[in-house]
Amino acid sequence: MKKHSRRSVVAGLGAVSAGVLLRQRFTWAELLAPSAVATGSVGMDVTITSVTDSTLRISIAAVDETLDRYYEDGSIAPRTFAKPMLTLRTDAAGQSIPWGEYTVRIATGPLKIAVEHSQRGVIQELVFRPDLNQIGFGYNNAPVYGMGPGVHPMDRRGVKDMMRNGAGDNLRIFGARNPIPWVMGKGWGLYFHEPGGQFDLSGDTGIFKPSDVARGQDLYLCVSPTPAGLLRQYAEITGFPHLPAKWTLGFQQSHRTIDSREQILDEARTFREKKLPCDAVIYLGTGFCPSGWNTGHGSFVFNKTVFPDPEKILSEFHDLHFNVVLHVVNPPENLHGKVDDTGSAAAVPGDAANYWQQHVPFVKMGVDGWWPDEGDVLPVPSRLVRNRMYWEGGRLTAPDKRPFALHRNCYAGIQRWGWLWSGDTFSTWKTLETQIMMGINAGLSGVPYWGTDIGGFVPTKEFTAELFVRWFQFGAFCPSFRCHGRTWQLRRPWGWNTGSYGESEMGANAEAFLPKPEELHNAAVEPICRKYLNTRSQLMPYLYSATWETHKTGIPLIRSLGLSFPEDQTAWATADAYLFGPSLLVAPVFEPGVTERKVYLPAGEWYDFWTAKPIDGGKAITVQAPLEALPLFVRAGAIIPTGPVKQYVAEHSTEPVHLTIYPGADGSFQLYDDDGLSFAYEKGAFSIINLKWDDAKRTLHYSVAHGGLAAAKELTVSLAGGVAKTIMPHPAPQTVVL
Repeated sequence: MKKHSRRSVVAGLGAVSAGVLLRQRFTWAELLAPSAVATGSVGMDVTITSVTDSTLRISIAAVDETLDRYYEDGSIAPRTFAKPMLTLRTDAAGQSIPWGEYTVRIATGPLKIAVEHSQRGVIQELVFRPDLNQIGFGYNNAPVYGMGPGVHPMDRRGVKDMMRNGAGDNLRIFGARNPIPWVMGKGWGLYFHEPGGQFDLSGDTGIFKPSDVARGQDLYLCVSPTPAGLLRQYAEITGFPHLPAKWTLGFQQSHRTIDSREQILDEARTFREKKLPCDAVIYLGTGFCPSGWNTGHGSFVFNKTVFPDPEKILSEFHDLHFNVVLHVVNPPENLHGKVDDTGSAAAVPGDAANYWQQHVPFVKMGVDGWWPDEGDVLPVPSRLVRNRMYWEGGRLTAPDKRPFALHRNCYAGIQRWGWLWSGDTFSTWKTLETQIMMGINAGLSGVPYWGTDIGGFVPTKEFTAELFVRWFQFGAFCPSFRCHGRTWQLRRPWGWNTGSYGESEMGANAEAFLPKPEELHNAAVEPICRKYLNTRSQLMPYLYSATWETHKTGIPLIRSLGLSFPEDQTAWATADAYLFGPSLLVAPVFEPGVTERKVYLPAGEWYDFWTAKPIDGGKAITVQAPLEALPLFVRAGAIIPTGPVKQYVAEHSTEPVHLTIYPGADGSFQLYDDDGLSFAYEKGAFSIINLKWDDAKRTLHYSVAHGGLAAAKELTVSLAGGVAKTIMPHPAPQTVVL
């Protein structure tokens, strides 16, 4: 909170002593209260600005003050704001102003701001009650989503949320809480910029209660007839997601307690020998485990017991085509600034430039990514400085490589710079079930690059081969596909067939609930893991194209069924299945001992991904789900590009991308590709091929929309379950009859 400027105080108070009032601080409630003039306070202005044709910025501040908080918390993407549509004193008469196809109506006493549409009626009405320290908003008689990762239930109506960052009481099942003051409903979305506050959705209308120390208010109201349009507006406000390196979408194997140099290299070689696709190896730091990559919490010194010659070891990993990610903790609690700060600012230990310098030698040595743990106590600005530091610092130090950082803590804006995982969950079936919902809500909260510790972080008596397999199947259809947890050797695809779980890291009582040696000769787990590793690898052309769509539009990779079927209330209520990208419906199994599960398929025709068998939608169906099978469906009209199985995403192959078309509806797809690693795409070095399926004519139209990387690519194409045809490279549009 800032003190008021001398200019605004003098303008608002006249003869009242400015010297006295400059030493006083005011809340927005005090300044906006009806008694403001009588008590000699400065009064408030309401400023309404059209950010886009679908988003309004509403700022309430002291007279002549400007609320521009980008440099205070970093959550708002830098932009040049247009001239305000209206600035209105809170004690003036109300007004109505046109805004594209909408009308904005402002009333005073109390202050109300409504957006109306000539055909759709009132989209949202905000009621400002500073006497109660609250801002009210309507539900539109529909569910409300958002508030950031770690919330439950998915529909936020009926709950009170204190918006507290960190683990909380629900960590075991729901994962770490990362509050984001964004909510969205039918036709509307609201982002409450700093200051912080709490939500109360237990009544007939929603209430946001600003922090008591708030000076003024700054919020964004989005309107759109589609939920995808609302998420795009959220991205317009807080920034569009970054485009990650392609390898970060591959499988990542995490390690905890490690014994020797030979062990960590043997682990990597085993992946290659067994032909189990893997793109990254991750190493925990010493402190949370007895022997990690460094010498202790906060250390940037290699543990010589296991990394005696780190540069050579990193080189050997790279020769095996693995990326290396290191775990770090203990960021400065007052982390601030930017990585390019210089001079005295950069000399302060809490400055991002100072802290990043500890990472620089490792990046230059060959470390490819970072895993910034902890940070629960960091205030919002420091969380975002940390998220931003790893992206901008990585780019500053290695300009030709897209950085990677997997964070525990975030806020609105993380999508511009980093990934998030759900935290230290427990290995239970209920946790697996809730993580499906967590992934859906993370996407609705503007966090598209998300994942879990496959298997759960803390083993319990429920940690069995069956739970691991079912979680692995779910992980294969999450943006972050990564195994991690205590008793880490059971997190390897072959770990359940070695006769031992290695270091338990669970204390003296571990034998009471960890698997018995006789349970660790399970030969079925590895082939199932290989199936899903291979499937993920084959789907990389589809997944990378979907990631490009995320980068350009803000729509997440894990998508609520309601995003594609917005009028289907059952689709919105579905919390145990989702779309992965635009066309794949994923229905993970989350109960022990079952061999079938019930799945809701929205209206239209669908196909079983594994058999290409058509299925009518618009209803719930029961499907077979033996241990090796994850129920997976493709919507009619989908064009699914797949490639060969690769042991790492950059592995060279001459095999063309194959397009599988699922008939029954018209469809389209943009096939995107670039070098997968550098920033050359920013200069036009990428390719986009537009694909359009005409179901009535049974024709596929192919055209090169952008050819900065290659004018065209050889493709093969077939109907689901049919015989493939080859599309020869040609820059001119083509039509293929199937």
